[in-house]
Amino acid sequence: GDFSLDVLKRYADKLEDKFETISEISKVNIQGINDKEIQINVDYPKMEARKISFYDIQNAIMQENISLSAGNIKQDGILRTIRIDGEFKSVDNIRNIIVKHEKGNIVYLSDIAEIKETYADPNSITRLNGKPVLSLQIIKKSGKNLLSASKQIYQIIDDARAEHLIPSNLHIVTTNDQSDSINKQLNNLENSMIISILFVVLILFLFLGLRNALFVALAIPLSMFSSFAILGWMGEKINMIVLFALILALGMLVDNSIVIVENIHRWLSRGYTKRQAARYATAEVAVPIIASTATTLAAFLPLLFWQSIMGRFMHLIPVVLIIVLSSSLFVALAIVPVFSEIFIKQKNGKKKTNKRKSLIIAGSLVIISIPFYITGIYGFANLLSIVVIFILLGIFVLERIGQWFSTTFLKWLDNIYEKLIRFSLQGKMPYLFFIATFLLLIFSLMLLKWREPKIDFFTDSDPNYINMLVEMPVGTDIITTDKFMQKLENEVNNILLPNKSIVKSILVNIGKGVRSGNRFSSIQGGDNTGMITITFVDYSKRNGINTSKIMNDLQTNFIGKYPGIKFTLEKDKKGPPAGNPINIEISGKDFNILLTYSDSIIHIIDTAKIKGIEGLQLDLKIGKPELLIHINKDAAQRFGLSTKQIAAQIRAALYGIKAGDFKVEENKYPIQIRFSKKYRYNISDLINQKITFRNKRGKIMQIPISAVAQFEYSTTYGSIKRKDLNRTVTIYSNVIEGFNANEINKQIKASLTNLKLPAGYEYRFTGEQKDQKDAMVFLQRAMIIALFFILLILVTQFNSIIKPLIILFSVLFSTIGVFGGLAILNMDIIIIMTGVGLVSLAGIVVNNAIVLIDYIELLKIKRRKELGLEEDSFLPEKEALECII
Repeated sequence: GDFSLDVLKRYADKLEDKFETISEISKVNIQGINDKEIQINVDYPKMEARKISFYDIQNAIMQENISLSAGNIKQDGILRTIRIDGEFKSVDNIRNIIVKHEKGNIVYLSDIAEIKETYADPNSITRLNGKPVLSLQIIKKSGKNLLSASKQIYQIIDDARAEHLIPSNLHIVTTNDQSDSINKQLNNLENSMIISILFVVLILFLFLGLRNALFVALAIPLSMFSSFAILGWMGEKINMIVLFALILALGMLVDNSIVIVENIHRWLSRGYTKRQAARYATAEVAVPIIASTATTLAAFLPLLFWQSIMGRFMHLIPVVLIIVLSSSLFVALAIVPVFSEIFIKQKNGKKKTNKRKSLIIAGSLVIISIPFYITGIYGFANLLSIVVIFILLGIFVLERIGQWFSTTFLKWLDNIYEKLIRFSLQGKMPYLFFIATFLLLIFSLMLLKWREPKIDFFTDSDPNYINMLVEMPVGTDIITTDKFMQKLENEVNNILLPNKSIVKSILVNIGKGVRSGNRFSSIQGGDNTGMITITFVDYSKRNGINTSKIMNDLQTNFIGKYPGIKFTLEKDKKGPPAGNPINIEISGKDFNILLTYSDSIIHIIDTAKIKGIEGLQLDLKIGKPELLIHINKDAAQRFGLSTKQIAAQIRAALYGIKAGDFKVEENKYPIQIRFSKKYRYNISDLINQKITFRNKRGKIMQIPISAVAQFEYSTTYGSIKRKDLNRTVTIYSNVIEGFNANEINKQIKASLTNLKLPAGYEYRFTGEQKDQKDAMVFLQRAMIIALFFILLILVTQFNSIIKPLIILFSVLFSTIGVFGGLAILNMDIIIIMTGVGLVSLAGIVVNNAIVLIDYIELLKIKRRKELGLEEDSFLPEKEALECII
């Protein structure tokens, strides 16, 4: 808005105070302007001529700027507190301080220094869409709810406008709001969940009829509500991972209930009453469905012990699945039989639905949902509305489809399945089918290897925002960096010009406000760093424009364009924090040897001309300009000076010393004393300045620093890192958009094959590669442990080793679809999602196999008892077909 920096800073301070009261917020940084301070810029020649030191000025100010309680006084029965109010009321009070009074000569502070109320030297600069702004960087506490924090932040802004703490014409723009993307992801997952529930109910309707489908589908909300209650009790929040786990479990929630309901129908068809059918049918299949649920839980149990960063990110998946599947088991064994006794009806393809009764029920549910909509309880109201929609669809649309499906299609499918079973069990056909299936598994693996799919650590998508981090040579001041960033900003605008319609904002930060989104990055703010954040509009508003291509264009245009300037482009991450895609650590004892081999490795990789590498960088800041001052201790001591005095004098002249605070209402501004800029950045003046002090005899002495010290220009390192007691240097880089990190690392390893390091020195690939390797190792172990637990449960249930092995073979053969699907569709392998999917598949396949084999054995036992005959197993398989489908 049309406000001065002072006014904007005041409003920013008010909002900062409000935001920091939010329990989820760690801190708020104001960027684009520094805090105010009272600068006392000393004129060095005048100070020297009057034989005044920095500490004379500091003491004079501190002696006058004081507020002190002197105790209490009793007066006419009243106890009064005595307070000496000597604090500065204006800057003129500081100017008129007497610094020295000797032999009738008075020296005021204004005689030797310029005193002004201003802002500290800039350490950050911010622009939004080319205009200077103040920005508030709000940082959330680790593990706290981002959505709750974001909601409170927006509420505080609205309340501040309503209470006139900030004016209505103050323009506030939010950029890089991570809660926005998370909200969209949650909404997408919620929509996916609703659609999934609708499909589940539709499939159940085709097999069970509308009434039976609806109360079997009750297992879904009942199980989910139970899991929400337990998660709330555990202190967990509903987030993307929780919703993903619920979608993963959605199809499994009704498995147990379907088996129970189908078995109840079978007992009803034998002439039993509803109560008898519910009791006998549930008891008959209770053990197998408990075992099948236990095997599914066993498949996910090892994921609870995933200890890496990825494990902490994914830990809610096994927790939610264990809770929700246990809840579904309880619903199937305890609630569904009760509902069945009341609501179930015999499946009859010829009998038509009572439309009048159904319409009355639908109307009643609509009336019941109205109060919930009015009171804002939309979840339950929407659930009732969905039931109403299904009732109406069932009456007018789905009834005929359901009749055709149950009387025609399902019978045709049963006949086909029966013929297939009879054919597969004739003579040597079982052996041939087994061998053919095994060969098909081998073929699917060979096809996958031939396709050579790309391997990614986690899912990726088009960026919602792009951070372009710029690192100038070490030692570059913020003004020079800002000039280059202005030039860069214009170039970025030109590149974005054809796609300007999808750009929401362009935010530029220079200096302290620069913060990489990658916590493993070495770029974390400084006068020589800048960052351009390009935020795009919502995906639905991009008109098909690919933001990944925009990121690729930026990388192509700027990487390597300006010698000595490093560019790093980042986008919003969809998964947990991971290391750099390319990350090579060289470790050893001698730092110079490490630097030599680091340069050699970079040279080898550059010579190999591997495509897709954004730009290799060292995490070590070398060549940092430095001015070393060597003190002649013997000469200094002869003059009565200590090393500390000399160092303090130089620091005071350049960096400054604090002489208290200047209070304005509730604000406190530091009072800083140092050389004026004319002398502050002049090497000659700094080295030749005289240190003014009194010797042991009380005589004022003035000794030039150049008499006791010499200086030289040098360079140094920014920092030195150690790992396992060894010095470590890291070579890292991002990958250009569209390239695969695993393929690039494979080529890098090949190029470094002939590199031999001395004894005690080694290089290893870490970062994302190490995280990926650790995840693969853990998931492989988890799969083996899960299969062991499943085998243990199956052996306990069947009291046999052959039947559990048959079931485990079904798990092995089910991977034909996984490997074959990846190969035929030419899909990339996402390590985390593929691994979790395989574990889930194992649990689902085991479920079907347990139901089928247990049912076969149950009917074989009954037939033996009733007839004393050995029966073929295809009949029970045929009866179990509907449950499995």
